[in-house]
Amino acid sequence: MIATLYLLLAAWGAASTWIASTAGRRPPQLGPLYWLIALPVAELPLQHLAASAAVTIAAGSLGAFASWQGWAGALLVVGSWPLLLRLDRLGRESKQRLRAALAATFGEHAAHIGDRWDETVLPPGYRWRPFRVHDREGVERIRGLSYGPAGVRNELDIYRPRGTRLAGAPVLLQIHGGAWVIGEKEHQGLPLMNALARRGFVCVAINYRLSPQATFPDHLVDCKRAVAWISEHIAEYGGDPGWVAVTGGSAGGHLASLLALTPNEPSFQPGFEQADTSVAACVPLYGAYDFLRHNGVDVLRAKVKSFVETKVMKSNPHAALEAWERASPIRWVNRDAPPFFVIHGAHDSLVWCEGAREFVAALRAVSAAPVAYAELPGAQHAFDLFWSPRCGRAVEAIGCFLENVRAASTSLPRAHSGEARSSSRP
Repeated sequence: MIATLYLLLAAWGAASTWIASTAGRRPPQLGPLYWLIALPVAELPLQHLAASAAVTIAAGSLGAFASWQGWAGALLVVGSWPLLLRLDRLGRESKQRLRAALAATFGEHAAHIGDRWDETVLPPGYRWRPFRVHDREGVERIRGLSYGPAGVRNELDIYRPRGTRLAGAPVLLQIHGGAWVIGEKEHQGLPLMNALARRGFVCVAINYRLSPQATFPDHLVDCKRAVAWISEHIAEYGGDPGWVAVTGGSAGGHLASLLALTPNEPSFQPGFEQADTSVAACVPLYGAYDFLRHNGVDVLRAKVKSFVETKVMKSNPHAALEAWERASPIRWVNRDAPPFFVIHGAHDSLVWCEGAREFVAALRAVSAAPVAYAELPGAQHAFDLFWSPRCGRAVEAIGCFLENVRAASTSLPRAHSGEARSSSRP
């Protein structure tokens, strides 16, 4: 019995390690399952290795190796260790990809992702407490501020340095993901916001209306309403209303990109058309950038309805083509786009990295602002949910990017400031 149970556990561990080591795309319907299995292994491979070793020792002490099942399980466990070590190496090597992206954008002197950054970015003991993402000692969190009329779905939290009097600090707006149907401001972007708050940023995490109750562009309208609130109120909390960057992952990356590319677009600002909703920079992570072509599927030729069609857009792409184009960030790229830093995982099985490549190429073809892109080997969707070597390196790189953009803009007037203007419709 012990040997059989050990063999089953070993087989599961080996299978999850193999899945984490691949992109996990076929069949595409299993993408969510691949992601659920792969994410903890890809980001915590050494912890996975240690757990498998502990289980092996425990199984051996209970007599599992008295039968062939025990030895077969041990073979699977030991055989998976090289893959786990490789996953750990890929996580650490994210530094090179992120540094190269920053160096290509700002120059080598600006890519400050140092060899000893672990000691300053990652919290002590992060390998044993990767899910401890709140810095209660160094960061103050102000919860539940209202920015709109939709109750709890229009509430925001503010993260800022504890015990520090701020004035004119850079501001980062965090938009959570969750496929436009789930998600809370308290659950995503926490490593990034806590790290940047320690560095003197004021970070704002928002809720927004969710589908299927909400229909696009309700989600984007809420995000823009939050920017309007920040412009009016963030100085009360030490932030600079003239310098606001936006970030988000997955659906949040989609919304962050749309927000950045559509400053002051009246159709996305009903009732507050005169508010300035421009931003100084955008950092979308593993976002969806084209609703009409997703994960290699041409939506207009697809024979089955997509999740986006039934839950988010609630319209047929053939009958409402303009609405679908307007919901796609890639259709809004323009010369006046703010600086972008697009980050995506090469192993993302929910939103494939090819979409990010196409979006970056479209941006670089027309934008006058810097466009940085880092594609991280071995990284799955939502790799930044908790502390890991890859998450720490991404947090440090985002901080470097924002600080470089901030430094370059301090002597210049805010882009799109003054009289509100509308973006060009796609």
